[in-house]
Amino acid sequence: MRASRLIKMVLLLQSRREMTAAELAAELEVSERTVARDVAALSEAGVPVYSDRGRTGGYRLVGGYRTRLTGMGRSEAEALFLSGVPAALRDLGLADAASAARLKVSAALDPALRDVHDSTAQRFHLDAPGWWQTPGTPPLLPALADAVWSDRRVDVRYRRRDAEAEVERRLEPYGLVLKAGLWYLAARLAGPAEVPEDRQWRVYRVERFGEVAVLDERFRRDERFALADFWADRAAGFARALLREEVTLRLTDRGTRRLRHVTDRRAAEEALADGVVDDRGRTTVTLRVENEEVAYSQLLGLGPECEVLAPEPLRTRFAESARRTAELYTTWPLS
Repeated sequence: MRASRLIKMVLLLQSRREMTAAELAAELEVSERTVARDVAALSEAGVPVYSDRGRTGGYRLVGGYRTRLTGMGRSEAEALFLSGVPAALRDLGLADAASAARLKVSAALDPALRDVHDSTAQRFHLDAPGWWQTPGTPPLLPALADAVWSDRRVDVRYRRRDAEAEVERRLEPYGLVLKAGLWYLAARLAGPAEVPEDRQWRVYRVERFGEVAVLDERFRRDERFALADFWADRAAGFARALLREEVTLRLTDRGTRRLRHVTDRRAAEEALADGVVDDRGRTTVTLRVENEEVAYSQLLGLGPECEVLAPEPLRTRFAESARRTAELYTTWPLS
């Protein structure tokens, strides 16, 4: 493990020229004290690692030193070939470039590893869209991808959900995200400075853009921005914002086990954590839901394992559904 970590440290310093102890510790998932010990070990082994002391100091390789420890093992090559998403690369217009890159990597590999691409492709495939969805490439996606790559501002027309009119915006496009077969743009408003910082950052569904004009004007990226962290935070916030209403349920033991499989998993786990068990082993919970219609369609899947206690209109609806269902099965023999 330590040998692998030392190699990774050398490669990091070779690619980034200089890194602080904190940065190396974060990359290697160790403490700064361990980083210092590893640097000392590299120096003893003849790797010229130089330390700049002080608050802004860090570590760097001296004299243009470059390691020859760049050969790939089979597992590393397999991970590299597995990391591409063919559909996404095609949508972004990068399929040919990705193919050329794979050929170059294959040519550089040890002859014993030349079969890695084919063997990996035959064993793993990522199908990003959800079930019952027909994937399609938004026509304006390539233009947005070009703006993202080149850090250029864009003027757009965008149709909000359930809105007929389009709004006009000037955006700084930071990144694109493919979620369940749909493309989203993470961007910052390039408008008036009086807009609060937390409201400058937006997420747009790419297929709702009516027009995209890539400008010659470049923007300076905020170095603090991390696309993966931004998306995770916004996605979690979006999911929470959807759950605006509450329903009260009484669940059997089987119902408690199945609840997280028919509704929002996080909401179900939060509800069950605060549930109250009665003397008959049934659990009463308060569950956050999107609305009554969604709750009705989801909770029907629990059948008799779930009793809706509130709100009253939803309870009445389930009672009527149960009555009608019972009528279907009390008619015997079948006509």
